[in-house]
Amino acid sequence: MNQNNITDLKKWFDDYVNGYCADDPVVNRSIILKKDHTLRVCRNIKMLGNKLNISGQDMILAEVIALLHDIGRFEQFAVYGTFKDATSVNHAQLGLEVIRQHHLLSAWDTREQEIVIAAVAHHNVAVLPKDKDGATLFFMKLIRDADKLDIWKVVTDYYLNRDRGRNKTLELDLSDGPEYSQKVLLALSEQKIVQINELKTLNDFKLLQLSWVYDLNFSFSFETLLEHGYIDRIAASLPKTDEIVSMVKQARRYAAAQQHP
Repeated sequence: MNQNNITDLKKWFDDYVNGYCADDPVVNRSIILKKDHTLRVCRNIKMLGNKLNISGQDMILAEVIALLHDIGRFEQFAVYGTFKDATSVNHAQLGLEVIRQHHLLSAWDTREQEIVIAAVAHHNVAVLPKDKDGATLFFMKLIRDADKLDIWKVVTDYYLNRDRGRNKTLELDLSDGPEYSQKVLLALSEQKIVQINELKTLNDFKLLQLSWVYDLNFSFSFETLLEHGYIDRIAASLPKTDEIVSMVKQARRYAAAQQHP
């Protein structure tokens, strides 16, 4: 794998994504949303890679993973009209099909292919497998952190500007009211990731995004999370009940404790 390979892959990515654009502005908004997200995740993973002093070859591998991690999203939206995996298809598994169909990894050796496939396949799972080697787990963790950092940016920007117009696709078509689920709060209180099948309302989805604090892997990720105020931006969009305020404080304390002294 070398820089020419990733240059070619970026060109393929642009052409592939542009093929999903249509005359419908609603469709285009969703496609562009995911394209822009992917490009920012590429920047995030390079930022984390630089902080972690990974080698040039590993940096290329990381960027390839970032570029391909959501490649299944475009076909998912074209077929199902949603980004909600629960009512359509697992976008990570669909992404692996796209990678195979287009022979995107054919220029790279078997070991590199295995890492890319494993990282793409597991970027959206609730819990990482324990049977992977250290290098594979490292890249899995790297893409998950880079991905979360940008999703936090996207959703908190949206919550702060939601009065300009709703995007039900971004909200996963969840009901928008003051309610939230006690099972979701229980997971947060135990510092666990909220399970997506527990989501009943948009507030539950916001609390799931808050629970991602407990799934970050690198100190630099926590620094970025706090620097951009993502916890407080999510909190600003939630009901100000005592139990939610308590969960926000807990998440903030946890994140602060994970940074390097």
